[in-house]
Amino acid sequence: MKLTNEVKIGLVAIAGIVLLFIGLEYLKGSTLFSNDDHYYARFNDVSGMSVSSPIYANGYRVGVVEAIDYDFSRPDNIVATISLDQRLRLPRGTRAEISSDLLGNVKLELKMGENPLDRLAIGDTIIGGVQQGMMGKAAKMVPQIEQMLPKLDSILSSVNTLLANPALANSVQNVEGITANLNKTTNELRQLSVSLNSQLPQMLTKADGVLTNTEGLTRQLNEINVASTMNKVDQTLANVQQMTKSLNSKEGTLGLLLHDPQLYYNLSATMGDADKLLIDLREHPKRYVHFSIFGKKDK
Repeated sequence: MKLTNEVKIGLVAIAGIVLLFIGLEYLKGSTLFSNDDHYYARFNDVSGMSVSSPIYANGYRVGVVEAIDYDFSRPDNIVATISLDQRLRLPRGTRAEISSDLLGNVKLELKMGENPLDRLAIGDTIIGGVQQGMMGKAAKMVPQIEQMLPKLDSILSSVNTLLANPALANSVQNVEGITANLNKTTNELRQLSVSLNSQLPQMLTKADGVLTNTEGLTRQLNEINVASTMNKVDQTLANVQQMTKSLNSKEGTLGLLLHDPQLYYNLSATMGDADKLLIDLREHPKRYVHFSIFGKKDK
């Protein structure tokens, strides 16, 4: 059977349409003739997510969003049909979160449950939500930033006032002067340290000499016969005690002088008479001494 040109053109057109359909499904992320498992995810908000959005688990692509059904009677009940690799098993408690990067690419991330042995059945529904990415966190920070702007303005005004104050410039100059003084002091300390390092050997030599003299003095002290010296000291103290005892008794000349008042009075009277005699001798020497060239003259 011979095919006409019209039949050939028709077959080529059908093949092109089939290839176009397959290409479109491939671009959407769908896989034809596959045995992927289907689950459902319930969302309150699907901002950014669309059909053919990729699905990831721990950073690895495991499926694609096949359909999104919007319930007009319950706007907060949006169900997405997700197609996952049949090798993937979802633990109970798994969540589906919509996330986006800085370039605006939207994807659906699966947050696996904690118990891998308790799994969901194929066709079960999981809870979905929107992940707060960097942009979402930044959007939440905008009100706080707006509240901080007046405070920042006040702080900047205070800083400008402080910078315009001449006292600040004077303080800076004083700091420079203090820094210069510190540098000078540091140099002087460095020079002093160098001088001490140079004099340290001489100081150590003198210290060694002092230690040597001390050691010699200690040796001499060790050589002193302490027992003999103490015996002499005891004898001296005994003599002093005996002399004190003699002075305290009424026997002997010193004891009598210390304890006999009559002897004291007699000595005082004798000294008084001797004093009078000396005075009279000095005033009338001729009464006691006679000199004659021609012999004694009878009175």
